[in-house]
Amino acid sequence: MLSTEILDGATILNFIKDEEAFTFAVRRRFAELDTDNDGLLRYDEMLKELQSLRVIESDDTGTVLKNDPAKDDEVYRSLFSQFDHDSDGAVSLAEYTAETKKMMVAIADGLGFSPVQMILEDDSFLKRAVERKHSSTV
Repeated sequence: MLSTEILDGATILNFIKDEEAFTFAVRRRFAELDTDNDGLLRYDEMLKELQSLRVIESDDTGTVLKNDPAKDDEVYRSLFSQFDHDSDGAVSLAEYTAETKKMMVAIADGLGFSPVQMILEDDSFLKRAVERKHSSTV
């Protein structure tokens, strides 16, 4: 399910700083992805998550280019390797947490402190950040 939310960098950074809320969200998502319950995420378990990042390639004019399945696979494998810090072919909870935090900080830095209206998936970390903000202001 999707919803339209107002988001800024401070909302994301405050979510990350709330160690209990952030850790709970990361562990929950990791458990959902770990379909064989072995405590590690392999490429096939993370593929849907990587695809949800909506990597869209465009040319210099901003025209969206047609997807090339072989190239897409290369992009997703490259993203997976960003999470797999020790290059053992699997992502541990510690690796997943560290990379998720790094990505969230990068998004916060990119947004800055001006509010932006975004469409968010209900189970996304960004949506959880917005929910945390709303629950702390009530």
